[in-house]
Amino acid sequence: MSRIGRMPITVPAGVTVNVAEGNVVTVKGPKGELTKALRPEMILKQEGSTITVERPSDDKLHRSLHGLTRTLLHNMIVGVTDGYKKELEVNGVGYRVAKEGKNLVMNLGFSHQVIVSEIEGITIDVPAPNKIVINGCDKQAVGQFAAEVREKRPPEPYKGKGIKYADEVIRRKVGKTGAKK
Repeated sequence: MSRIGRMPITVPAGVTVNVAEGNVVTVKGPKGELTKALRPEMILKQEGSTITVERPSDDKLHRSLHGLTRTLLHNMIVGVTDGYKKELEVNGVGYRVAKEGKNLVMNLGFSHQVIVSEIEGITIDVPAPNKIVINGCDKQAVGQFAAEVREKRPPEPYKGKGIKYADEVIRRKVGKTGAKK
């Protein structure tokens, strides 16, 4: 049995989980509402405030989907209660970010400003000129949006200039040495 798939999911107070036909799961909570279609062959059982995921057989496909289904459901519940957050840092001389309305305006050393708009379900905060905080209740959407913002100017290995995750470590390279005569 899958160790992760066997673990029961506890539903906190204030969160409602509705499993429709075909394993379409809707989770409502204080931070929002998420709907996801999980694989129909997985068996979801809700007993009181706990949900368990079971698999119909020991086929390789069902074994691999067991832990995945449980993790996706757990991430939905955590998302509507606590939410997910990604922090980005901007490093470089003259590199800075600002929030104008629902747009993130970034000066990243190009001849023009790079502008990224908020998407539905995602909020952008700029607590400092070199920090970006991306919040949302869908873990996948928050990570994808953070990756797209980072992609505008990924960090380079010589000076470390660019946009990086707050917990990311940039492996630095030694630059050219001067010509010896």
